[in-house]
Amino acid sequence: MADRKYDVIIIGGGPAGLSAGLYASRSRLKTLLVEKGAVGGMIINAALVENYPGFADGVSGIDLTQSMYKQATKFGMEMLAAEVTGLKIDGKNKVITTSEGDFSAGAVIIAGGSERQKLDVPGEAQYTGKGVSYCATCDGAFFRDKVVAVIGGGNAAVTEALELTRFASKIFLIHRRGELRATQIVREKAFAERKIEFIWNTVVTAVVGEAFVKKIKLRHLKTNVESELAVDGVFVNVGSQPSTGYLKGVLALDAVGAVVVNDRMETGVPGVYAAGDIRSGSIRQTIGAAGDGAVAAVNAGKYLGE
Repeated sequence: MADRKYDVIIIGGGPAGLSAGLYASRSRLKTLLVEKGAVGGMIINAALVENYPGFADGVSGIDLTQSMYKQATKFGMEMLAAEVTGLKIDGKNKVITTSEGDFSAGAVIIAGGSERQKLDVPGEAQYTGKGVSYCATCDGAFFRDKVVAVIGGGNAAVTEALELTRFASKIFLIHRRGELRATQIVREKAFAERKIEFIWNTVVTAVVGEAFVKKIKLRHLKTNVESELAVDGVFVNVGSQPSTGYLKGVLALDAVGAVVVNDRMETGVPGVYAAGDIRSGSIRQTIGAAGDGAVAAVNAGKYLGE
């Protein structure tokens, strides 16, 4: 890419970044979006999004974000496949360091989202890709007529368990609490599904296998009783962590590492904004991320105009 100087650089290609890209580029700002992975962010793992306005019958995460991407690029947003490793503030100029070199802009919108948390137990890393997965939409078809475990109790975990009913013969949903954190409508669907069996107040202590996963070790949190469960696959969905490692010491972060912003999506550095799951106080919903991106881009435009 020949150009290295932009009006706005957006870090992250999920709904927040794509929405920001649409608003910035449509305002005739020279806009670059930098994404290290697949465009769309974590929502592309959702087979069906039922709560995004305008889609009465739902829409897949991939279709939704691909439409956002086409809309933004139609107005001139440029795309760079690269990983951002640093942000430097040089007066009114902001410089991002990426795996493809340095780029600068008058305003930067950080929309890098979050990454799946790991269980951090023995065997998890060893069997990742060999029975341990973090994406049911990606890997569910490999477990046709198999027994699997889903770890977690929030919307994402329960939705993944429901997605797996299309393939697996049996799904154990293992949650460290005594009730699900998922919304009521998602819970109702899960409780009505005969393939899903719930294991409450329990954590995974190890993943065991040979060439592939064979079983998991469990511990009941109230009784401390340990047990083993034979499974062919383990789908981990125990939360996410904001992708802000490269921002430490540059921007204010909250206790969990999310970027602190005001209601204009402004950070403490003029001309630097944060939007979506990466910012403190996010509702962690696609519609909220898209709204954040629009707010950030509009205010970035005002900042550059001043």
